[in-house]
Amino acid sequence: MRQIRFRDSDGDVRYGELTDDGTIRADPKREGRVTDVVEAFDVDAVDVLPPCEPSKIVCIGLNYADHAEEQGMDVPDRPLLFLKTPNAVASHGSTLELLPGTDRLEYEAELGVVIGRRCRNVDAADAGDVIAGFTCVNDVSNRDDQRVETNWVRGKSFDDAAPIGPVIASSEAVPEDAAVRCHLNGECKQDSSRDQFIFDIPELIEEITAYMTLEEGDVISTGTPEGVGPLEDGDTVEIEIEGVGTLENQVRIP
Repeated sequence: MRQIRFRDSDGDVRYGELTDDGTIRADPKREGRVTDVVEAFDVDAVDVLPPCEPSKIVCIGLNYADHAEEQGMDVPDRPLLFLKTPNAVASHGSTLELLPGTDRLEYEAELGVVIGRRCRNVDAADAGDVIAGFTCVNDVSNRDDQRVETNWVRGKSFDDAAPIGPVIASSEAVPEDAAVRCHLNGECKQDSSRDQFIFDIPELIEEITAYMTLEEGDVISTGTPEGVGPLEDGDTVEIEIEGVGTLENQVRIP
């Protein structure tokens, strides 16, 4: 099951399942429509929206040892948490309008965990009960400001800094060793897997919910492997998660 959220030709926000042939089977019950008729749409003929509407994105820093090494930092002894705000969310297929006058904007391929229900103080053993599924995230980063401030608001929460999508894949569809990749202008820049996490997903959910309530639709962005690098005006960046698909965006830097 790959859940997708989209806008149809009438401007209505719709929900459905994306099939392997690129057809969306719209879900009338999810949309509250008084009908049992399942409509079909070509995914290339609709505007794909972010698959969820997070109140916050909880990001994990340095969750791959190789990325910590390339950043010249020690592996943390507990998950390093920071936030991205809702204004940063961007959709699959959109053009990312990034910050002008910035020397270093970088891509970061990440597996996103989408929360399925409101939760607090979740034990690691019960983490699967609160997961709606998985998606792709590009943790676009402004290194200029990130390197000179401690709260990373300017470095991580600017507009279009969190492309998400294109779908939410069920937990069963995403292997424990799912590949995590980034392609920039067709060239593979990051290539790792979920099984290289320092802190696994149940550990992350337990740690985060000890401090804050997670709402339905919130996203945990689980960290990026080595290979992060700069974005330039005109680039095409693709984040690929095995079992989910590929999140693709164009980059515009005025």
